[in-house]
Amino acid sequence: MDQRDVVSHFTDILQEDPSMSTAVAAISTLIEFIQLNSAETMSEMRDKLKEATETLTKTDGSATSISSGCELFLRFITLAALDHPDFQECKSILVERGKIFLKKVGSSRKKIAKLGHPFIRDGATILTHSRSRVVLQLLKEAAEAKKRFNVYVTQSNPDQSGNTMHNELTAAGIPTVVILDSAVGYMMEQVDLVLVGAEGVVESGGIINKIGTFGIAVCAKEMNKPFYVVAESFKFVRLYPLNQQDVPNHFKYHASKLSADIDLSREHPLVDYTPPAYITLLFTDLGVLTPSAVSDELIKLYL
Repeated sequence: MDQRDVVSHFTDILQEDPSMSTAVAAISTLIEFIQLNSAETMSEMRDKLKEATETLTKTDGSATSISSGCELFLRFITLAALDHPDFQECKSILVERGKIFLKKVGSSRKKIAKLGHPFIRDGATILTHSRSRVVLQLLKEAAEAKKRFNVYVTQSNPDQSGNTMHNELTAAGIPTVVILDSAVGYMMEQVDLVLVGAEGVVESGGIINKIGTFGIAVCAKEMNKPFYVVAESFKFVRLYPLNQQDVPNHFKYHASKLSADIDLSREHPLVDYTPPAYITLLFTDLGVLTPSAVSDELIKLYL
């Protein structure tokens, strides 16, 4: 399985299941890569897995979550010693560990939904940004618990992914209205809480997410509205940005833009950084966390 096969397999997985997170698709691809790879030693296998991970982060998916998810996956499968003399048996053990990790991350959304939906009270008005599969799962869970609430979702330019979120929420029977990104300040006084996903959760407890998230957080803070984040723990990334410029370019722009060697100052960034001071709570599969608790959980994940 060469690097082109890695990208092809990754793309096929996402096409077969559009609801799957890009990070989970990347981890599934790495498991397949282990099974089909011709490496003959653990050292060679580790190097080839790192190359495959680098290839996946250069696709036009979410580089932030792919990077953190794959790094945690590699740590999980290689942290314990493999002393078996037969390398094929070692590969089988790696694959088995990989499947255990995949099952663990696959159940993250349900855990988060169960933790988060009690914070949505009956009759609430919720503002969400762009499209988030975890937010969608949580809102569906709240609706299934017979709670009545309304959702405003930002259109989320430039890709207008908020329209997709609107369609998915409407199909689930949840009253939803799409609003312009520029209307957030106007609508905020009608909102009870803000609920957003994240492409990455950084060491400070801040988040990297779709462009526009930071502006919404600032507005929510100014108007005393709780700002909640929902994110799986495999999105915890070892990064400590202090401002927007500290976020790496490969997180902010598609790989196709970076490889074209163009003037990035004229390009529209895909994500922004929201500092922890603007976040009320984070709902994760590790529990409900304050931003200050994220660094402790991140240390446990990477130890």
